[in-house]
Amino acid sequence: MRAIDRLEQATSLDKLVTAGQRAARLLRPGPLRDVLHGTWLGHPVHPVLVQGAAGSLLSATVLDLTGSDPAAARRLTAVGLAAAAPAIVTGAADWSEQHEQQMRVGVVHAAANAAAVTCYGASLLARRAGTARALRLGGLGALAAGGLLGGHLSFRQAAAANHAEAVPHLIEPGWHDLMAAGDLAEGKPARAMAGQVPVVAVRAGGRVHVLADQCSHLSGPLSDGEVTGAGLNSGELDGGCLTCPWHGSTFRLADGSVARGPATSPQPVFQVREAAGTIQICLPGAG
Repeated sequence: MRAIDRLEQATSLDKLVTAGQRAARLLRPGPLRDVLHGTWLGHPVHPVLVQGAAGSLLSATVLDLTGSDPAAARRLTAVGLAAAAPAIVTGAADWSEQHEQQMRVGVVHAAANAAAVTCYGASLLARRAGTARALRLGGLGALAAGGLLGGHLSFRQAAAANHAEAVPHLIEPGWHDLMAAGDLAEGKPARAMAGQVPVVAVRAGGRVHVLADQCSHLSGPLSDGEVTGAGLNSGELDGGCLTCPWHGSTFRLADGSVARGPATSPQPVFQVREAAGTIQICLPGAG
């Protein structure tokens, strides 16, 4: 574990990270990139696709170890390699929008998986059955190393977690005074505290919206972001959005849903009312 922790601070990997990030970002933000992130699914799509590839490749090696049909092992290898292609593309899209510590671990994770794909691919070209089995066994070792690093990214570094999930559990039920209504300017995000939880308030089209301030993607401060959309001028409130300044995730003010990734989870949205010149908020399901 300490060796993996040291990868997070390995600045020698930064040149690889920069080159890889530049390549991964050739696909600009938009609908196709959101498909790769899993915005449509509500959580990252990369871990889902990994299961098919890793499961097929692992099964091929299990057949080798049990002395089963070599032809079946080759077929499973071919299926696993085909499934690896979309997993690689989606993983690259997610990786390119992470913090530098996560990206350093991620580039080694990608290298281990590339070694696994190379070994399994070479096994399909090997003429001797023994050579093919040895290549697949080597590929399994590289695949295990890549999986270990992927788990570190997901669970230790929270690269794929919903960073706003805890908000409903940290807010007391009921209505809370937030700020004086006169302190909130039109179209300018304002950070405030609801107990110990930071929130962002936006007045757009004459209506006040309040969302959790920490972006669900990687905890970026939405209160430092930009408000865009028709809601500012025309009163079409559903068009108003708030963009995170860190990685560009965009959320609809009306319901907190994701308008553009890399975020896949929505922002918690508070009910809002004004009483005696004070903005009050309530989070449904809090507590």
